[in-house]
Amino acid sequence: MNRKEILQPPNTEPRFFYGYIVVIAAFIILLVSFGVLHSFGVFFKPILTEFDWTRAATSSAFSLAFIVQGILGIIMGGLNDRFGSRILMTFCGILLALGYVLMSQINTIGQLYLFYGVIIGVGMAGVYIPILSTVARWFVKRRSLMTGIVLAGLAAGTFTMPPIINWLIYTYDWRMSFIIVGILILVVVVIAAQFLRINPGQIRQLPDGKEPSRQELESVREGFSLRESIRTRQFWIAFTILFCLAFYIFVITVHIVPYATDIGISATNAANILATFGGLGIVGRVVSGFVADRVGNRKVLIIGFALILASSFLLVLPATELWVLYIYAAVLGFASSGTGALASPLIADLFGMRSHGLIFGIVGSGYTIGGASGPIVAAYTFDTMGSYRVSFLVCAALSALGLLLAIIIRPTRSSQEIRT
Repeated sequence: MNRKEILQPPNTEPRFFYGYIVVIAAFIILLVSFGVLHSFGVFFKPILTEFDWTRAATSSAFSLAFIVQGILGIIMGGLNDRFGSRILMTFCGILLALGYVLMSQINTIGQLYLFYGVIIGVGMAGVYIPILSTVARWFVKRRSLMTGIVLAGLAAGTFTMPPIINWLIYTYDWRMSFIIVGILILVVVVIAAQFLRINPGQIRQLPDGKEPSRQELESVREGFSLRESIRTRQFWIAFTILFCLAFYIFVITVHIVPYATDIGISATNAANILATFGGLGIVGRVVSGFVADRVGNRKVLIIGFALILASSFLLVLPATELWVLYIYAAVLGFASSGTGALASPLIADLFGMRSHGLIFGIVGSGYTIGGASGPIVAAYTFDTMGSYRVSFLVCAALSALGLLLAIIIRPTRSSQEIRT
């Protein structure tokens, strides 16, 4: 985005700031796309029952989707910087719908990897990074809050979709449920994508709907190139923080339902545990964004990881009672979702908006690698040891590392200093 795009004056004073429409559309897209993605654990046992595959083999499809999403997310972030998110999101919405419909036809492990790991992985690559990078361009003063609200859609999806899909599987079967969610994504995501705009200059508006201060303007139009950002310590600290966070989150997202049913909790209650994780995530994302705009992203990041670490003790004891798992899911959902919501604003704070989509895409690959490796590591340890305990201990250790890194990360030197 250049200075002309930001400072281009509107012909008339706009009655309504279009950035709020972008936020609503982004909220809906994340709700549906990630709500279905995070329901993989609900499909897990029915697929295992029908095909008698190992948990590691089945979890690998989810991990493959994350790897594909992360690799292509870098490219998608750059494409979003150049072309915008409307066309990109429309294409990815169609691809996601196709992938879920094809999942209803799987009969081999290879088809599972192709349809879920590759097709759905490619579709999801165009969602997270481009959506959050677009929202970051529309807001300066309220960037963290609006990012939190948008990501509350992701948490709302995790809250609402697992029980709904569990009901669909119970009422019909898992194959028909994949067809239904595929149609849902096609209709909702593609329509919502038509309301996205890459930046305020496209419709002759300004960030936050008003003239930014000089300092705010500089933060939007200036910043680091990808090459400059990679040379900073902050780049790699942020990368590792996101790895730790995603490893933990997706071990729980994929395996908390199987873990709960393994210890005798009903499938319905197990799905509700996952829904609790998502429901408190709605609150966590909005609260963290609101607070971060006032005290800074780093302080909220520290608090978030401290809560994640504290919640870990409930799981490694281990938790075997339903009420303990509900408390654990509530605390972890609030803290991890609020922490995750800070990623895009933190990248903007550290490196500016000059190449935000591309830098966020590469730093975000740390999140992708963590999200891909976590579920398969947990599945492998279960297959070899018959327990999730080691995986839960690893998650606790990574939350401690994330807390340490959040404490030591500091503001980045200016790009002019890096050049010299």
